Amino acid sequence: MRLVPQSLAGRLVAVLLIALVAAHAVGFALFAGERRTALAAAQREAVIARTAATLRLLEAAPARLEPAVLGSVSSPDTRFRLASQSPIESDAMGRRAARLADRLARDLPGVAEARLDIRPPPRLFARPSAPDRDPDRGPYRAPGGDPAGDRFDHDHPAPAPLLLRLALRLDDGRWLVVETGRPPPPAWALAPLAALALSALAIAAVTVLVVRRLTRPLGRLAAAAEAFGRGERRDPLDESAGPAEIRRTTRAFNEMQDRLARFVADRTRMMAAIGHDLRTPITSLRLRAELVDDPETRERMLATLEQMSRMVEETLAFARADAAAEATRPIDLRALAESLAEDRRAAGEDVALEDGPPVVLPGRPTALGRALDNLIGNAVRYGERARLSLEATAESVRLHVDDDGPGIPPWDRERAFEPFVRLEASRSRETGGTGLGLAVARTLIRAHGGDVMLSEAPGGGLRATVTLPRPAAKA
Repeated sequence: MRLVPQSLAGRLVAVLLIALVAAHAVGFALFAGERRTALAAAQREAVIARTAATLRLLEAAPARLEPAVLGSVSSPDTRFRLASQSPIESDAMGRRAARLADRLARDLPGVAEARLDIRPPPRLFARPSAPDRDPDRGPYRAPGGDPAGDRFDHDHPAPAPLLLRLALRLDDGRWLVVETGRPPPPAWALAPLAALALSALAIAAVTVLVVRRLTRPLGRLAAAAEAFGRGERRDPLDESAGPAEIRRTTRAFNEMQDRLARFVADRTRMMAAIGHDLRTPITSLRLRAELVDDPETRERMLATLEQMSRMVEETLAFARADAAAEATRPIDLRALAESLAEDRRAAGEDVALEDGPPVVLPGRPTALGRALDNLIGNAVRYGERARLSLEATAESVRLHVDDDGPGIPPWDRERAFEPFVRLEASRSRETGGTGLGLAVARTLIRAHGGDVMLSEAPGGGLRATVTLPRPAAKA
């Protein structure tokens, strides 16, 4: 899978190049086959014309010069020779060859009979076949051992692969045998390869430019969606850029972002109004409780009202999540965690952070600091101490908060994040809370595109793991 391009432009270029190479290969195979057939037909016509000229030369030349005439008209791919018998059987000819042989016997002068053996042109990637040899062993050597005559005696192989063999019976009973063939040309020539390479480069360049232009709005849409997943608010994207499908997607994203923002704003205003309306009766009840004569009853009433007030404030914080008005900026998560740990240590709590390099990622420091402080506070309150450690990768950052408490059973860990849930069965009864600490922490962390999970710490106790994504690198 590493060889498969991951970007849209890379995949389109790969698909187009594969299609281009396949089309060129098919076209080349078709063209090569037609070219070989046409060349074979043209070669046969040329051989017939040379044969007619050779017959006229043999008719005019004396018998002693016949070998010299045959040697002079022969070539490496066409051989002329005289034989006492025909190398072609009359009943071995096909219909096409028989018709053409009859026409040659009528048209060529001094020919009593013609026999023809037409071979199909060699395949595109055919290996050269073994030379054909004629069984006739009659001497055709030129007088005096002339090298020209030696080249065309009966031991000289016929051209391979053989395309055409023509046997013409002369008036004196001898046979003029003509054998012609041409070795197959190379399967790939430089010109087609150069044309294919230039076409591939041109298509790749044009495709990259066009696809980058078309996918630029998709890149902006992906960046906006990633930022929106981290809780950032961006201006609406341009809905006029790109093809119709991308414009519709951008329009749908803008509408979704606007609807979600209005929903969160309406919920926050509603919760703020409820909290404001509850503050007044709680304050009134607190004043009336001060007038109660029984000290024990008065203290219980005031404690209950204080708990109600604390729940109202925590509910408002849970609804607002302190994120709507805060801008996103680069944060050194290690420095933020160290600052929170120092504040806790100044208050006499046992909080420590492992050393390590800075870890910078985008976020809202106030909201993220509140989420981490809730987790640290829970670890100190229920586990006596908090141990913080950071793990950073190219895709995400993990912050572990470990304590030495009794932990939470696996079946209750997810329920611990529900609002107003306190798992007193696994926590100290001497400590109190509204049950919103973990819920608020998860809300704030998820608003940054991350998440928080509970598990068992390596040394015992509970581990809260905060996972925050790092923004993808720009292409």
